[in-house]
Amino acid sequence: MSAQGSKGNNRRGRGGGPNKAHSKGRPSGDHQRSRRQRTGLGGDRVEGRQAVRELLLAGTRPTREVVVAAGQNHTGALAQIVELASELRVPVKEVARSKFESMAVTEAPQGVIARAAPLAEHDLEELARPPDGRSPFLLVLDGVTDPGNVGAALRTAECAGVTGAVLGRHRSAHITPSAAKAAAGAVEHVPMAVVPGIPNALARLGELGVWTVGLDVAAPTSVYEISVASEAVALVVGSEGRGLSRLARQRCDVVAAIPLSGHLSSLNAAAATAIGCFEIARHRQDTTSDN
Repeated sequence: MSAQGSKGNNRRGRGGGPNKAHSKGRPSGDHQRSRRQRTGLGGDRVEGRQAVRELLLAGTRPTREVVVAAGQNHTGALAQIVELASELRVPVKEVARSKFESMAVTEAPQGVIARAAPLAEHDLEELARPPDGRSPFLLVLDGVTDPGNVGAALRTAECAGVTGAVLGRHRSAHITPSAAKAAAGAVEHVPMAVVPGIPNALARLGELGVWTVGLDVAAPTSVYEISVASEAVALVVGSEGRGLSRLARQRCDVVAAIPLSGHLSSLNAAAATAIGCFEIARHRQDTTSDN
């Protein structure tokens, strides 16, 4: 599957496990913007009602301006956006529909665009030690280049309780307008690190006491049999076409497959992320209930 995965083995061979170590011590317009922003995380342009509303509600970064298309009924989510912007003293500009459409980057901006400060990048070490004391549950995207898949994966991950995400600096989609829209506000709540190379980041996570679990369709072990899911863990999801890179696969402590019963041989990155994240979340909830 373009993004799944298990070798089933544990390369570390540590008796204490990751918790012990952790206790010792992180569309075309989109592609053009990705090239301009490849050294940063992005996220300065947000389109779509849910994404813009969550930007304002979260209040994690300054919103500079909200632009709405003229001729819309200010009800539901749009009414909430205008009200929130007023409360936060964010300028709201209404423009003609034709001008709005020329400004929009995504295919369906739903009549609203926001300009905000770019998303802050976090260090890998920060992600390995969540400030609220929770055991880290990370999502690592290895070469996922489709902004829609990145956004959908982040939305799923946030709903599953992921505490942070890791993206590659190169050969990876960052938070373009399409990614932010697909994430539906998740980018405001999931701290993200952008790293020079995913394989080295996986090695560093191991040093920080975080187990890495890669998804790969050819793995002999099922994702439903991951023994480290309830510990400090990072789920590693590969690209839409080739899956995990060779080096990333080698650096994972565990590689697991999502069993498929149909005629098709793969899932896309966002779908694989959903299954993997919620399976890990189930294990973590079971452990919490037992305690």
